[in-house]
Amino acid sequence: MYLIDTNIFLEILLKQNKSELCKSFLDKNRAVLHISDFTLHSIGVILFRQKEEESFLKFISDTLPKTNIISLPKYNYKVVIETKSKYDLDFDDSYQYSLCKHFDLTLVTMDQDFKNILDIKIEFL
Repeated sequence: MYLIDTNIFLEILLKQNKSELCKSFLDKNRAVLHISDFTLHSIGVILFRQKEEESFLKFISDTLPKTNIISLPKYNYKVVIETKSKYDLDFDDSYQYSLCKHFDLTLVTMDQDFKNILDIKIEFL
């Protein structure tokens, strides 16, 4: 079971260097993919800023039927703050970490800010 970090989707949407690797991973693991509500909203914000509403529509049409959207329970937001203090992560990384911890998911990311974190499972692409 995987939580897909925002940067994996953006790599594909923005047609960056590792987009094929990211697509391949998503295609091979369709049955076990999760996306955070934060990731979904962040992608929307980025694509709307770039006047790419059609790209967002395509993204949600392609992605949402194949993934589970998850949110951190209200009582668990304290963990986001604790994670910031413990690992010096920014809010979005602390949120993704907290989701992985709560739902026992493996984080799939390219974000090197997670390289020293050992108490959740992480797969770097």
